Amino acid sequence: MAVKILADSACDLPIEFFEQHNVTMIPLKVLIDENEFEDLETIQPIEVYDSIRAGNHPKTSQPSQLRFKEAFVDLAKNNQQGIYISFTSELSGTYQTAVMVADQVREEYPELDLTIIDTKGASLGVGLIVMEAARLASNETSKEEIINDINFRKDHMEALFTVEDLDYLAKGGRLSKSSAFLGGLLNIKPLLNMEDGKLVPIEKIRGKKKLLNRIIELMKQRGANLENQMIGISHADDLETANEMKKKIVNEFNPKDVKITSVGATIGSHTGPGTIAIFFLN
Repeated sequence: MAVKILADSACDLPIEFFEQHNVTMIPLKVLIDENEFEDLETIQPIEVYDSIRAGNHPKTSQPSQLRFKEAFVDLAKNNQQGIYISFTSELSGTYQTAVMVADQVREEYPELDLTIIDTKGASLGVGLIVMEAARLASNETSKEEIINDINFRKDHMEALFTVEDLDYLAKGGRLSKSSAFLGGLLNIKPLLNMEDGKLVPIEKIRGKKKLLNRIIELMKQRGANLENQMIGISHADDLETANEMKKKIVNEFNPKDVKITSVGATIGSHTGPGTIAIFFLN
């Protein structure tokens, strides 16, 4: 029996991916005007961006313990090996809750064979890890080999982000070392990366063209064997810039593939519309 892969909605893969590849999706929650939604199931990213543009400030919370319990009990009852690939513990309590629920489930089902991995990553950076894990699982790869692959990818995943407005991240408490970057001048674009699971601003760049070129420079410096990789681009309602970035990446590195997805409702609630993120292995 193939290893069962589980992931949460913060990996920013579309709902069709989970359905087509038999991956269990655990939705995080989004709260808008006192209404609670489940990411990918009862709310779509565009609804979050429209809400932000209308002046709302969506909030998010981790998945319900019940959703974790149902998924973990299901694994135990089917006597199936499972790996849950989690959103970074630095930005959410999702990982800690999963560990706690797994411990509770083991009291009733001591045979539960589940490994929970904190990716220290977010968005499509986690999504690329999930895609490869699902591919390996479908090929009947052993659980140990899949875990080794996940750990390698999470330790080598680079994430470069730019956001339209850092205020969204600052208000949500999702940003480290942010004070010097707030209140930027017109057309100044912040560039951020992920360091040990946290979002950290690294540079300010004037103008979109310079910013995209700078991302290519950083990819050259940090990337390894980019021509043999699938590179990820996620965008918050800015497909035009995502496609522009894809063109630059293909021209420069000619990678095996470039995957573009939408930044999901959970992460989009904190980054706001206009976010572009690039993911690749160093």
